Amino acid sequence: MYVMYNLVKGTIAFNIFLGALLLYVVYLVVDLLEMNLLSSLIGSVVTYGVIILIILFTSEIRKFLLLLGDTTLQGRLKFVDRLFGKEKDIIAELSDTVAGEISQAVFHLAKTKTGALVVMTLEDIPRITKTGTQVNATISALLLESIFFKNSPLHDGAVLMKRDKIIAASCILPVSKNNSIPKDLGLRHRAALGITETTESLAIVVSEETGEVSIARRGAIDRDVNDSKLNKEISNYFTNT
Repeated sequence: MYVMYNLVKGTIAFNIFLGALLLYVVYLVVDLLEMNLLSSLIGSVVTYGVIILIILFTSEIRKFLLLLGDTTLQGRLKFVDRLFGKEKDIIAELSDTVAGEISQAVFHLAKTKTGALVVMTLEDIPRITKTGTQVNATISALLLESIFFKNSPLHDGAVLMKRDKIIAASCILPVSKNNSIPKDLGLRHRAALGITETTESLAIVVSEETGEVSIARRGAIDRDVNDSKLNKEISNYFTNT
């Protein structure tokens, strides 16, 4: 229920839900007062309400199912692996290396106000990977900076990373439709929020306008982070996801 609330919070769907809930309350009151004609009319709407809500909430239902498909089963299996110590040591070793390389690249890009969007994941996201260009290279600060260089053919879109590998570049991400997002945030930030709303990923954004570095996780964004904060968030992502 909390996940569903986060998906509709700040969107027009939330207002629709409140309207439907209010209509149902009115129906209960009318039925209790034995206002038979009005009760019958509202009851007809309530009877088909489930179908109407499915149509109205198609986008939110799709997001919820994608979230379950991308994270629930994979997350449980990953938990079992960690429980038996199969991944713990590997992830601990990767954490410092990845954090250092990403931080170096991100803050070099920030100094020159070069826009960038990096998505980190511990699982496969084929629906995102197939929208970009395959890279499959070990992460390095120089490689990341080269990808986002303004004259690079791959600088538009997002870089998708899995563990310490750059899987693909120039990937297209789903854009968040949350109406509560600050108006000064651009398409990169909305895409970062969009991917973290439907997957257990961590997104890092460099603003082309201000050089500000932001981190998105689980549909929330932390703006203007410094080097130490970024390193901490990356390490936490590896150890606590």
